[in-house]
Amino acid sequence: MNAICLVIDRLHAGFLGAYGNAWVQTPQLDRLAAESFVFDHALADSPRLEAWCRSCWHGWHAIRRNPPPEDRPTLLDLLDSAGVSAALVTDEPAVARHPLATGFDELVEIDPPEHREPAHRVEQTHVARCFAQTIDWLQEAREARGPLLLWCHLTGLGGPWDAPREFRRAYVEEGDPPPRNTAEVPRMRLAEDYDPDELLWVTQAYAGQVSLLDTCVGALLEFLDESPMGAETLLVLLSARGFPLGEHLRVGPCDEALYGELVQVPWMMRFPDGLGAAARSQALVEPGDLWATLLAWWQIAGRPDAPTAQSLLPVVREEVATLRDRLLVVADGLEQAIRTPAWYLRESGGAEEDTTGVELFAKPDDRWEVNDVSDRCHEVVDGLREVFVQSERFLQTGQMSDLPPLEEILANWVE
Repeated sequence: MNAICLVIDRLHAGFLGAYGNAWVQTPQLDRLAAESFVFDHALADSPRLEAWCRSCWHGWHAIRRNPPPEDRPTLLDLLDSAGVSAALVTDEPAVARHPLATGFDELVEIDPPEHREPAHRVEQTHVARCFAQTIDWLQEAREARGPLLLWCHLTGLGGPWDAPREFRRAYVEEGDPPPRNTAEVPRMRLAEDYDPDELLWVTQAYAGQVSLLDTCVGALLEFLDESPMGAETLLVLLSARGFPLGEHLRVGPCDEALYGELVQVPWMMRFPDGLGAAARSQALVEPGDLWATLLAWWQIAGRPDAPTAQSLLPVVREEVATLRDRLLVVADGLEQAIRTPAWYLRESGGAEEDTTGVELFAKPDDRWEVNDVSDRCHEVVDGLREVFVQSERFLQTGQMSDLPPLEEILANWVE
């Protein structure tokens, strides 16, 4: 059995039909979702690619600042010992140069884009070139003996927005100004009293780029449908991080504010036997779970200890409904957040007693963190901060099995 991990960086979950969007037309991604098991609450443990890749390839949570022991095997080491070959296809230099990327048997590095304006045809766009090279690699690899893993990490929506002009024009309504003729990815902070029209061209261009991505995903699905490889390949589509589109006065990769538009990501798994098709889960999912899932997919025993990483196969098989009661998210500096089934607490403060930059949002109703309720739920804020401190302490030592349940910790703070 094979696996393809298709990582589309900077893909905003809120722009996909599978996650509730009815504006952007994504028939191919909708079809993939209908054939897949969909996770509604997948979060990146860090918006930093170096840490995110380490979580996926080492099962080592981003909050663990110290590097893994040198003798700890990586995902690629374990796959190699089981006879699974692995290749990396990427246009992201940070991924291609990642220290763990040397474990891949083959590296296909895609050249950067040659222009910074919308293309005339789909096949001229950067994302289409990336998918074409990915499909070319699969066509050559389908004759290979033995199981294989293709890890395809694309800059995706973080790369040039060079979809042909008609893609973005499809989202221009009557009376709107014409969309801007640029492929540059925007990056800016908005003023509190910004004019919403400032964002119009951004959302139109982003929607057009998502439509282009949808077309390219359709080409990959068509290849898998027509190839014998498709009947024996697990396809995972996810993102490393999202793309802020003005929800919290941020557009693009201007900082690492840990709001949902940045850290909540789409995650779909299409199994070759139709397992879990058209089903979805409310379980809290993190990047290290992909590491554990792939090891379970190939039934590789003797994996090294990973305090938080869990295989998702029991959820897909409906053997369990959830895997954990909290997720921790960290960024550079003082940004940190904790997600539970009922709450999302984001902190950008400093000292433990400092509440500056603390925001609390009710989940899952407040999906994109619109209503901060921290000033009305002080006991919940204090309780979740304690949960974060204790969880980080246990995670650093690797003894997560001894960590008290969420409700037990909160009981000391919340009546």
